[in-house]
Amino acid sequence: MLTKDAAICIRATDFSETSQILTLFTRAAGKISAIAKGSKRPKSAFDGPVEVFSHGKIVFSDSNKEKLATLTEFEQQPGFANLANNLFTLNCCLFGAELVNSLINEYDPHPQLFDDFLQFLQNTNERRVTPVRHSASDGGSDEHRDILSLLILFQLVLLREIGLQPILNACANCKNKFSKDWPQTYFSDSANGLICRDCEASFPDKIKLTETAANCLNNSKLIAEAEEKTLNEVEKVLIHHFTEILHKQPKMAKYILKI
Repeated sequence: MLTKDAAICIRATDFSETSQILTLFTRAAGKISAIAKGSKRPKSAFDGPVEVFSHGKIVFSDSNKEKLATLTEFEQQPGFANLANNLFTLNCCLFGAELVNSLINEYDPHPQLFDDFLQFLQNTNERRVTPVRHSASDGGSDEHRDILSLLILFQLVLLREIGLQPILNACANCKNKFSKDWPQTYFSDSANGLICRDCEASFPDKIKLTETAANCLNNSKLIAEAEEKTLNEVEKVLIHHFTEILHKQPKMAKYILKI
């Protein structure tokens, strides 16, 4: 049976001189693994070789979900050419794709997450990041900060959409509502969220947060305007959290922050 869907390629490997094995995140079917026969030939039904972040309308045949689907058509939309212009931007998008691939099961549809991931790629593509010239005073650039904020916002959306959102509006242990007046705030993976000072002794895995980082985790609207130092702190917490969820550190994490 042939199925039509919208898709984003999140992984591509060579199968032969002319064919590829693809991991596609589709809007209606979820994540699928498919073989694209002849995709590397000059003339094919796929508008050329399929690269990571290629997106558009696909047609695939899938008679047995335990085997590879067969991609028969891929009408690719205009790509995200700017992503390759800056290594940090590209790494952030590859990190997002890795998280989607690792946390989404095959044939488990998440249409809203598909839309959010596509929007994340579009937003990062529209920000033409120039090479960062570090100085002793700034430590980065506004563009670099903007890309990191987009990545953090997508990661929080991803956790929510797959049902693994940590508790960020209260102490995960005593349920006391979070307040910016808390004398100290921590994050604990074992508690799955923020921890107040009264409860922190029970969680040896806790990470101490600055006031600004705690406020950003509690209120995502603050992330877009946060300083890069604060965003780095928030991202370290999220990477640590994803590492605990996956039982291993994501491969692309080391390219986002020096952790």
